[in-house]
Amino acid sequence: MADPWTIGRLLTWTTGFLKDHGSESPRLEAEVLLAHALECERIMLYARFGEEPNEAVRAAYRGLVKERSAGKPVAYLTGGREFYSLDFAVSPDVLIPRPETEFLVIGLLDAAKTQKPATGDALQIADVGTGSGILAVCAALKIPTAHVTAVDVSPAALKIAAQNAAKHHVAERIEFFESDLLAKVPPARKFDFIVSNPPYITSAEMAELDRDVRDFEPHLALEAGPRGTEVIQRLIPQAAERLVAGGQLFIELSPQIHEAVQQLLQADGRLDPLPTIEDQNRRPRIVRARRRD
Repeated sequence: MADPWTIGRLLTWTTGFLKDHGSESPRLEAEVLLAHALECERIMLYARFGEEPNEAVRAAYRGLVKERSAGKPVAYLTGGREFYSLDFAVSPDVLIPRPETEFLVIGLLDAAKTQKPATGDALQIADVGTGSGILAVCAALKIPTAHVTAVDVSPAALKIAAQNAAKHHVAERIEFFESDLLAKVPPARKFDFIVSNPPYITSAEMAELDRDVRDFEPHLALEAGPRGTEVIQRLIPQAAERLVAGGQLFIELSPQIHEAVQQLLQADGRLDPLPTIEDQNRRPRIVRARRRD
């Protein structure tokens, strides 16, 4: 008689299978997918190693593992990803949140401690290219008096962002606009902070990305154009126009285009560059600038 397909055996087999198919974290992925199929917390697997899941669960798990071995990211298979210690819904309509973007959140929260609202009692924050809404939601959660304007050109992305705002109980303080950058945001609206994780991958770099990213994540949110600065070049003058005096701009970018973006800021003439925030590998990651008085 063949050995039963217990949770322990399933994890052992799947770990080897995913490793053979290029996974860099095969055990972790095997556990995340099985916990998703079982509808339980991953930590609970350790107390259930000897349990034999029913055929429906095993069939669902096989389907997930097959899709993962073909390159589909785990976050899209499970429908969620943790960011800044919070759970966010994701779909193939939005980028999967990445640790580097947490440096933008940290920088914004630090700056907000000393920034007084230009009007009223609430800091006005714009999240340009909100995607899944991670920046907008974190800003609303961590700055309780903030009012956030979240914009994205993709209506499908805005649906995910709104879902995340509702999930974290901040929907009443986030206003969503379908807009190419700030074009459709009411012209009179000014901001104390504008934050953005815009497309900044060059067309040449797109071809070199891992298949998980290249073949599954939305190119609209990744690829800027031949130089990588095309979207940022349009964003900077719009941000300079919309920021209040002393307001700050935060832009996540690739280290490869850092100098080019600094030149764009200087060329605009209305924004004074601030020290760039580096990522965990000491590479320039978050460009900052302040609107001149």
